[in-house]
Amino acid sequence: MGEDKGEGCVDVEIPSEELAGFEDYRQRVQGTNISAQTLLATDYLNHFNEIVMLLDMLPDMPDMIEECKLWQPKSYKDHFADSTFRDKQLAVEAYDRVPSVYRLPFEETIGQLNTLITEGVDRIDGEIAGGAGPDQVQDTCRVIARAAQALMDCASSIIHGSATTMAQSEIDGLLGR
Repeated sequence: MGEDKGEGCVDVEIPSEELAGFEDYRQRVQGTNISAQTLLATDYLNHFNEIVMLLDMLPDMPDMIEECKLWQPKSYKDHFADSTFRDKQLAVEAYDRVPSVYRLPFEETIGQLNTLITEGVDRIDGEIAGGAGPDQVQDTCRVIARAAQALMDCASSIIHGSATTMAQSEIDGLLGR
């Protein structure tokens, strides 16, 4: 069982081979927007917030589908390398020291999110091209945006110290599958 660190955070068991680099970076990220518990930063989720906002606008502006189709998955490191985040270099470096207890569920969640969005945009594009009515497009956009938000919430929880992911059945439930 981990040690309670206050504010709802519990230290998890970090494998000894990961501990030295992790402890070093924990000190280095103090005073930044990078979590000292996980070495992850919520700024990465801005990449997904952008597409969710576009999906929310899409029913009223179907021509925005072209902008949605331009969205591409972006790795954590690539996001920070391309960003204006103040501590972007530290975020890139620290990622290699994120303990596997956080990194693996985080990467799984991000993979689910990337798949959901890319497949969702393709589905919406097909509906618009096929002449689907605005109600159908709106429903599809709402379902995909809601599922994306749930996955982003899960990723945010991991960034803040949870090691839990969403099961595929939970994602399917959000999508009405």
